[in-house]
Amino acid sequence: MYYNWKENTNTEELKIVCNLIKNGELVIFPTETVYGIGANALDENAVAKIFLAKGRPADNPLIVHIADRKTIEKIAKDITEVEQKLIDAFMPGPFTIILKKKDVLPSNVTGGLDTVAVRMPNNVIAKAIIQFSNCPIAAPSANISGRPSGTDIEEIRQELEGKVSAIIDGGKTDIGLESTVVKVVDETPIILRPGKITAEDIKSVVGKCIIDNTILSKVDENQKVESPGMKYKHYAPKTECLLVYCEDDLDQIFEINRIIKKYRGDVVLLGLKEHSEKIVMSKERYIELGSKEDLDSVARNFYSALRKADEFNAQIVIIEGVKKEGLGLAIMNRMLRTCGFNYIEK
Repeated sequence: MYYNWKENTNTEELKIVCNLIKNGELVIFPTETVYGIGANALDENAVAKIFLAKGRPADNPLIVHIADRKTIEKIAKDITEVEQKLIDAFMPGPFTIILKKKDVLPSNVTGGLDTVAVRMPNNVIAKAIIQFSNCPIAAPSANISGRPSGTDIEEIRQELEGKVSAIIDGGKTDIGLESTVVKVVDETPIILRPGKITAEDIKSVVGKCIIDNTILSKVDENQKVESPGMKYKHYAPKTECLLVYCEDDLDQIFEINRIIKKYRGDVVLLGLKEHSEKIVMSKERYIELGSKEDLDSVARNFYSALRKADEFNAQIVIIEGVKKEGLGLAIMNRMLRTCGFNYIEK
């Protein structure tokens, strides 16, 4: 079933959707970050359907979405003072925190770990579905595992239709990148996956924050991870991708033009607005991500641009990188994993 809630949430349709969740079915719905494919987090069989629909590895933990802070006490325990400060500061919002889990959650939600990733979305549709389903909802991004996340329902409808019981169209998502994931160790927050909530934001609340060293590097496939988006190749189109980033703009433009010439123009470029006139290529194969002065736009457009790039069947997709600071760290994290760490940096 497809429901269009771009303008408003239909109460009768909401009842149907929530009953589907209660009865162990899968539903695709929007959040402020990306679209999610959700099921009752307390129902082991329903959660198993998520892994089957996405083709997701069983050791890749899911994020449990809640509608209010009181629900945290039902699924997590031993919350520390620092964890509580982060919860109070960033929930609801694009923020996920790793907590010690209670036994009420089945093990397949957490990839067999004794921790759970918890998030409270700040999206009207997501909040309504969670609240009226009266259960926490396990929901990874709505896409086939390894493919770009969905920020607009039309990007993923064909990919997942027939694998879920309901699809809710809430329009294009606001942020476009998945939530920041944080774990507190020895009273220090560690960012396991960067997002809209930055290290600077977290420092302003608790005074300190560490960036996990795996954010810009590969993780051993035998290593257990507590956050999605850390271990496997993610967010990738079908076409091979190459990330290019140089501190100097002229160097970056030179490198991109060199690569375009090498492939005799059979490329697609996901490029920055500032450089469009200086890159020698077919303009129809240039997909503008946004301005390097407006990283919110780059984040919002990135996954859609990746999906559009596949339509050209080019030899390679070149992606222009950005500075690894603030939101740029999250963008570069996604770009590196999109490319499978196939990148040039100078």
